[in-house]
Amino acid sequence: MKSLVNIKLFRFYLWAGLGYFLIGVFHTSSVYTDKFFFTIHISIVRNNFWAIIYFIPVSYLFFEYSVPFVLKKRKTVLHNILWGVLFLWIYMVLYSYGSYLWRLLGIQLHVYTPLKGFTNVKDVLKNQMAYNISAFFFFGICRSIYHYVKLKQTTQQLRIEKQAAELNYLRSQTNPHFLFNTLNNIYSLARDKSDVAPESILRLSKILRFMLYETGGKYISIEQELKIINDYIALEKLRYDESLRINFNYDVEDLKQSITPLLLMPLVENAFKHGASETRSEPFVDIHLTINNRRLIFVVKNSAETSSDEFPLKENIGLSNLRRQLELLYKDYDLSVLQSGSAFTATLKINLASHV
Repeated sequence: MKSLVNIKLFRFYLWAGLGYFLIGVFHTSSVYTDKFFFTIHISIVRNNFWAIIYFIPVSYLFFEYSVPFVLKKRKTVLHNILWGVLFLWIYMVLYSYGSYLWRLLGIQLHVYTPLKGFTNVKDVLKNQMAYNISAFFFFGICRSIYHYVKLKQTTQQLRIEKQAAELNYLRSQTNPHFLFNTLNNIYSLARDKSDVAPESILRLSKILRFMLYETGGKYISIEQELKIINDYIALEKLRYDESLRINFNYDVEDLKQSITPLLLMPLVENAFKHGASETRSEPFVDIHLTINNRRLIFVVKNSAETSSDEFPLKENIGLSNLRRQLELLYKDYDLSVLQSGSAFTATLKINLASHV
């Protein structure tokens, strides 16, 4: 059963009430500076405490129940106006006569000490209304700030969850894309009755095991990322004869530093699928990685059919996904993929410290 009182929200009203209680104590103390310190200040603390006990639940009911009820969508605006007038009258009574009766109850229980003499009830009501109206605005401002902060937090959380969902979606696209390409390669080997087909399947199983068990988190070490790249290169080598030249080297100051899983793989995969496999003569793939002071530079260069002009590489699903992942993951990065003559060059630069 749903609780009638939102405990977390009511706790906020208690904290706001504590703030207004302290303001009331300091304000009233400044008025009675010429009185006997100890006696008068004990009375001031008790009086303000007794008053705030009444005003906290009244404010909670007004802001969290009455106002939303009045603003509720109805058939005509007239209904809202009538409800608004009714609740306005009710709370005017609560802020005046209600607080006056609460004051009398405090006097009878000897927890409230009148510090000022009033000649009639009207003067008491005016004094009570002045206190209640100021408290009303104080609680209203505090509530607005509270809900604004909560709204920003909720918006931020939704943005993070949306980005996480999108990243998972992009990765779910990339992994089947990689698997599809690799299975096609193994199918070609099997169709040709190649002796390396069983080894290809074994290497693929190792890569898939890594993807399944090692890449579930937000980060992996550079060392793990290099291992999966090496395994993928070894798998691709089985498809080619000695004519394919592969060079893979790296200069990394700390192999244990973290990186997003499989972030570099699309460029490596692209070099083989759209480069070496489509080159008629002297195919090659050169891969170089450097990471110094958390700045990553990853250059992948591969053979291609000769082109007289430079133009951007047409982006396939792997490159498009990579670019979108970079947008979601890092603030400082640059990805460029160009063809110059008989070579494609993909250059990825990331400030790893700029992770979102």
